[in-house]
Amino acid sequence: MTHETTHLFDRMADSYDTLEPWYVHLYERLDALLRATLAPPRPGAHALDAGCGTGLQTATLRALGWTVHGVDLSAGLLAVARRKWPAAPLACGDLEALPYRDAAFDAVACCGSTLSFLAAPAQALAEMARVLRPGGRLLVECEHKWSLDLVWSLASALVGDPLGYGVTPRDAWRQVARPLREGFRLDYPAPLPDGGQAYMRLRTFTMAELGAMLADAGFGVRRVAGIHAITNVLPSTVLHRDRLSRPLGGVYRGLCAVDRALTASGAWWLANSLVVAADKVG
Repeated sequence: MTHETTHLFDRMADSYDTLEPWYVHLYERLDALLRATLAPPRPGAHALDAGCGTGLQTATLRALGWTVHGVDLSAGLLAVARRKWPAAPLACGDLEALPYRDAAFDAVACCGSTLSFLAAPAQALAEMARVLRPGGRLLVECEHKWSLDLVWSLASALVGDPLGYGVTPRDAWRQVARPLREGFRLDYPAPLPDGGQAYMRLRTFTMAELGAMLADAGFGVRRVAGIHAITNVLPSTVLHRDRLSRPLGGVYRGLCAVDRALTASGAWWLANSLVVAADKVG
C-alpha cells in the first residue's frame, strides 16, 4: 500500500464506519461468509484480521470465539479499532511483511478489498501463508475485474463520465485492451470527511489470476463466492451516497435479496467482489 493511500485512510478514519448502502450489503454478506467459513474454532485457536481497519471483521471473529489479532498500515483506522477493542492485540504493520512468526495462526481473514489496495498482492498472500499453520484457512475478499459495474464505468467514460467513476476514455481503452485473464489498476474515488473527493489506486483481479497467486503461495481453493453480483445493475456510484430515495431504496432492497441468494449459491462470475476460501496445503 502506498503512503498516499495510507494517508487517505487515515483521513477517513473517523467516518469510516458510517456505511453507505453499497457497503452495508457488502459487509452483511462478508459477515455471513465469515461465519460459514471460519466457525467454530477449536479452543485456543488464533485468527489474524489482515487489514483490520476499524475492526469490522475483528468483531465477527471475536463473536465466533477466535482469539483475534489485527494488523493494518493505517494508524488512523487502528486508533478507531483500539477504542472499540482496547484489549485486542492490534499492530501497525505491512501485509507484505507481516510482523508475526511462522505458523502463528489457525485462520486469516483479509477483507474490505485490502488485497486490491496493495502494491504487491502476491507477496502479501505468501506472507499470509507463512503465518498460517498447515491446513489453516484463509478467507480473502477483493475487487473483481469482470462485473456489471465495469460496463457502467466504461459506458460512463465514453460519454464524459456523468456517473462519476473517474475513468477517462483512455483508461477505459487500457482496461479493455488488457489480456482477458489479467486484472487492472484504476483510480478509485474516495469521499473525504470535508466533502471533497480523492482517488486511491485500486487493483481488480480475475479469478484465474487470483487462483494462480493463491496456488503459488501454497493455498488450495475450497470455495469461491461473489458479492454484488446482481445489485450492480445499478451503478455503484449511485449507491455510494448517504441514503437512497424511497423508490430507489425499494429497488435496491429487492436486488439485495436476490444477491443474498446468489452469494449463498456461490455465483461470482459478474460480481464486484470475489470472496475466496482457501486452505494452506501441507
